[in-house]
Amino acid sequence: MFRIASIAVFLALCPAVRAASPVDFDRDVKPILAAHCYECHGTDKTKAGLKLTDRDGAIMKLKSDAVAVVPGKPDASALIARVVTTDVEERMPPEKPALKPAQVATLKQWIAEGAAYGVHWAYRPIVRVDPPAVKTADWAANDIDRFVLASLEGAGVIPSPPADKATLIRRLSLDLTGLPPTPAEVDSFTNDAAPDAYAKLVDRLLASPHFGERWGRHWLDKARYADSDGYEKDTPRPDAYVFRDWVIKAINDDMPFDRFTVEQLAGDLLPGASNEQRIATAFHRQTLTNKEGGADQEQFRVEATFDRAETTGAVWLGLTVGCARCHNHKYDAITQREYYQLFAYFNNGDEVNLQLPGSTDEVRKYKLALAEHNKQVKAIEAQIADGKTPATPAAKKKLEADLAALKKKAPAAPGLAVRVIGQRTANPRPNTMLHRGDFLQPGEQVTPGSLATLHAFTPRDPQKPDRLDLANWLTSPANPLTPRVAANDIWQKLFGKGLVRTPDDFGVRGERPTHPELLDWLADEYRRVGWSRKALIRTIVLSSTYRQSAAYRLDLAERDPENKLLARQNRFRVDGEIVRDATLAASGLLSRKIGGPSVFPALPPDIAALSYANNFRWTTSPGEDRYRRGMYTFHKRTAPHPNLISFDCPDGNATQIQRAISNTPLQALTTLNNESFHEAAQALARRTLAEGGPADDARVGHAFRLCLARSPDATELAELRSLLASARAFYTANEQAAVKLAGTTKSSNAAELAAWVATVRVVLNLDEFLTRE
Repeated sequence: MFRIASIAVFLALCPAVRAASPVDFDRDVKPILAAHCYECHGTDKTKAGLKLTDRDGAIMKLKSDAVAVVPGKPDASALIARVVTTDVEERMPPEKPALKPAQVATLKQWIAEGAAYGVHWAYRPIVRVDPPAVKTADWAANDIDRFVLASLEGAGVIPSPPADKATLIRRLSLDLTGLPPTPAEVDSFTNDAAPDAYAKLVDRLLASPHFGERWGRHWLDKARYADSDGYEKDTPRPDAYVFRDWVIKAINDDMPFDRFTVEQLAGDLLPGASNEQRIATAFHRQTLTNKEGGADQEQFRVEATFDRAETTGAVWLGLTVGCARCHNHKYDAITQREYYQLFAYFNNGDEVNLQLPGSTDEVRKYKLALAEHNKQVKAIEAQIADGKTPATPAAKKKLEADLAALKKKAPAAPGLAVRVIGQRTANPRPNTMLHRGDFLQPGEQVTPGSLATLHAFTPRDPQKPDRLDLANWLTSPANPLTPRVAANDIWQKLFGKGLVRTPDDFGVRGERPTHPELLDWLADEYRRVGWSRKALIRTIVLSSTYRQSAAYRLDLAERDPENKLLARQNRFRVDGEIVRDATLAASGLLSRKIGGPSVFPALPPDIAALSYANNFRWTTSPGEDRYRRGMYTFHKRTAPHPNLISFDCPDGNATQIQRAISNTPLQALTTLNNESFHEAAQALARRTLAEGGPADDARVGHAFRLCLARSPDATELAELRSLLASARAFYTANEQAAVKLAGTTKSSNAAELAAWVATVRVVLNLDEFLTRE
């Protein structure tokens, strides 16, 4: 309860209102209120009747006769009185540290200037401004650089020099395809002195079929892709890969992002929808399915629908809409009613199966098998029809039983039933709000709608808004969020951090963009190039900002430790799939086959026995399937492959907008001792001996180039020479250990091969190998 009289004396102790540039509510004030006030005085909870999320609530007289914010009069405002008092019973926020003097000064200046409330930055229309003028214009390769350089010059910081060509091709190859460059590719680029050498490299990698794999995997994180149902039964989904392959193809084909959006959210509702467009709707069939006995299917249908609504909000709007499931959002302008209006789009989307035809070869084999089967059926039917053949009733009965059994064994028609979404038209479910999210407590009826904070919603049929209307609303030119979120996501994948460092929260509690004008320029550019993912990526990677060295700079260590100014590139560990993919690529084992059913690489026997003992057994794939890329590994939600989960790959239970990057001892133990990595080290040793020439130094250099796209320096070469000599001596004296490490039955060359396995395994375990520089 606000009481002013007893604490007004403390106002004199508060710092004077600062003489500074005008306060911007969204930039300066809202972060303070969101962090310290909205929890109790927000959209959902209004203690003492005070609501600080809008101006009307802030300036109204409370029951206590106090007014929290008196425009133009900070000294008469109860808000200021309560944050500066030294009375712990009265001070706000309660039981938390007091506001800093600078924060109080900001609040006082804001009130003194009239206490204007502004629109949250993310909800404002996108405004494309001309790039600012810069002093060192020669550094700027395009407009992106002018925005970045203007910030650097304003801070008195210079950009980093460009990365060397070997580092640059490895960075670009990992970013665009998820694979390291081959020595031949490195040589071709480093020896190409043409001014457009780098641009040609960019275009080649964007045209690679592996581009769709790399950027498809990014999208599958958001889609919560997996090969099983989840929950206790966690039954396999043999058709899951069809959606994964659709994503890869769509990205390789550079399907415009607005179309990419529409087909996944409402492909089935497009006029004359094709099978491909219906397959796209499997984005929202990636939800978990509970097949446990006794489970209430309606409960888990509603849970899946919650997930679809919340995933849509997170992926396309960058908002935590799930916080409004049980009550109005505490921080953002999302009401519980609006949550259920979004929920309503998916409430009448039924889980159906799309029957796909088999391949030409499968159909041919099926027809042959069916013809043979029908021939056998007709032969038995002829015997039964001939009253003379079954000599006795018992013989006739046996023939009839044989016929029935044979008919049950008829070959199945080729094809695959794919889980997709279809619109429920008969007996539509009522759309209601659910009290505290409980499916057993329906409340007020709602119709599908949008967020009032954003642009207008104009459905095709105002009486029957559907998912296609939602998709069109999300990709509307008037929508400021979708292009900002999408452009920020692309930037994040190319720099490790987005311009908005909270990509899953563009709301009040999220961070503001480090370069707001650049973000708007990128968002607008994305739309200008027809939502072409490849075109926007090309623009970004051609910038001098992207091509900077990631080397540590002492002058930035304290001034900009998080590299928000972008005075250098970022270095970060590659994703879990790439750790193994790069290892297999260096060793020569990697299969570059694209698409198809998920595969089963080697799995530790104890994990296979524990996690795959019931409804499904893990059988290691033979041949090249054993060495497919990590994105094709069968992904069981309750037991993801340990090689992937150790390196922070998502489990597929919920959408993942940004992966965590951890650094644990288990990761080092995995790359050093796991069967897959050990097998790759053996193959790399054999490759090094076969391709590296007769001299040890040349062989070490070849292994380095295969793994790191560069040659070793003198210190590294000396260290590896010493290791190789020690390993040779040890394994020459320990034949059994040599045979075991080398993985060979021939003892004649086991010691030499084992020595090289030990040596190249060190290179495979270097921090640099696992890092995108």
